[in-house]
Amino acid sequence: MQENYFIIHGSFGSPFGNWFSWLQDFILSEGKSVYVPQFPIGVDYQNYKNWSKLLKYYLDLGLINENTTIIAHSIAPVFVSKFLVENKVKVKKLIFVCGFNNYLGINEEYDTVNRTMYFDNLEDVKQYANEIICFYSDNDPYVKYEVEKDFVDKIATEQILIPNAGHINSESGYDTFEDIVSYI
Repeated sequence: MQENYFIIHGSFGSPFGNWFSWLQDFILSEGKSVYVPQFPIGVDYQNYKNWSKLLKYYLDLGLINENTTIIAHSIAPVFVSKFLVENKVKVKKLIFVCGFNNYLGINEEYDTVNRTMYFDNLEDVKQYANEIICFYSDNDPYVKYEVEKDFVDKIATEQILIPNAGHINSESGYDTFEDIVSYI
């Protein structure tokens, strides 16, 4: 089977936000397959159950397998971790950016949609990926440094701290993300 890639956005996000389109174009220019799905967003639609249905669609098509690299931002890393563990799906590599788990306090809307993604067995994801690369920042305006660092410490096979990078999103100046390319 050919290797492929998924790029998964965070809460209230889209496939066209941040550095996602730029990275999609890069992966395509390398002649590789990449999927950048739009997950349901909004307080009434974004939850683990609805996001799982969409990812399960790709799984059922055979597009998520041991040759797949999943790149996920913000709430998506914990969502992906929970999905892989619950469905016992092994992938080639996980590249997580600003991931966190069991954190409330951003605001009521974000807390509502993020809460369903959290789970207690985060470390179990290590059984389902050969490599877990985690990028994080020391001044994320949404998620406390200690929370991101705890997430990374629990699962990463490689940690990359980018100083003063905020949430590593467009707001922080990340419409492109050169640092991630060497891990693709």
